Amino acid sequence: METVLELLVSLAIILMGAEIFTNGVEWLGRRLCLNEGAVGSVLAAVGTALPETMIPVIAILFSPNSTGHEIGIGAILGAPLMLSTLAMCVTGAAVLAFRRRRAANSSLTADAEVVRRDLGFFLIVYTAAVLTGLVPGRGWQLAIAAFMVFSYLWYVYETLGGEAGIEEDVAELRRCYFSPRRDTPRLWVIVVQVLAALAMIVAGAELFVDGVKQIAVAFGVPAFVLAMVIAPVATELPEKFNSVLWVARGKDTLALGNITGAMAFQSSLIPALGIFFTDWRLSSGALVSALITLLAAGLLYLGVRQKGRLSAGLLLSCGAFYALFLVGVWQGAIR
Repeated sequence: METVLELLVSLAIILMGAEIFTNGVEWLGRRLCLNEGAVGSVLAAVGTALPETMIPVIAILFSPNSTGHEIGIGAILGAPLMLSTLAMCVTGAAVLAFRRRRAANSSLTADAEVVRRDLGFFLIVYTAAVLTGLVPGRGWQLAIAAFMVFSYLWYVYETLGGEAGIEEDVAELRRCYFSPRRDTPRLWVIVVQVLAALAMIVAGAELFVDGVKQIAVAFGVPAFVLAMVIAPVATELPEKFNSVLWVARGKDTLALGNITGAMAFQSSLIPALGIFFTDWRLSSGALVSALITLLAAGLLYLGVRQKGRLSAGLLLSCGAFYALFLVGVWQGAIR
């Protein structure tokens, strides 16, 4: 019971820190005169992915043993799986739920070029990350990891340099949490807020990793599976409800960009971290889960490439891939 309470407290700390961090990052983007599209597709996507990101960072860097590495790799692979399946399914359900208040009804008006770019990037880089687990030479592994880091930097450069298709009518920012009485907070206050939020997320991630270890030992469940199931759904899926709000307002490019931008981040920098600091030997269960992820993302990519758009039905169908993953966990094929 104490361990479950520890997990709940750690998740609450992580999510609270993520909310404060996201608010601070958005204000930072505003003060640095970045356009709102760039803030939404890069800064907000990274900010909402931060809770899930910090779990493998803490597990790998501060728990340098086999269990810590299992938790880290599980969290690394779990985030892209959840984003390409469950998060897309929730977004599709939101399109249908809000169809009467949307100008486009049940049709999606997201910019096809933005979605195709993000999904294409994801498929290439995530495939490289998975195949790296089969590469025997350590030197080749490190070279591929370096390529993945460079590829994300290129992606950010392209995103900031060309904002075609990102809606500019972004909802007004909430007041800065550390300076609620000022319409425009001072830059140093924003920086302090971002750093404080990071500290909260790191502290919560440490508690979470410790809780997962204890549960894995107590119930004999592989730490890899626990991290892969619990971490993404509990830490990242709630943040992706931003997409539900954007769908309700007809901001489909922002709604999908929030997810696909996080997919780009989670398929490059975070797996690169795992490759740099672990031996990155993926189990058969990890490879199966990665294949499910690639199938879901590939289906979405083909849909937007062939038809020039995504449909609510196609997004909903991604939920079947997550169900397939859960069946694999239940049957013991993914361990």
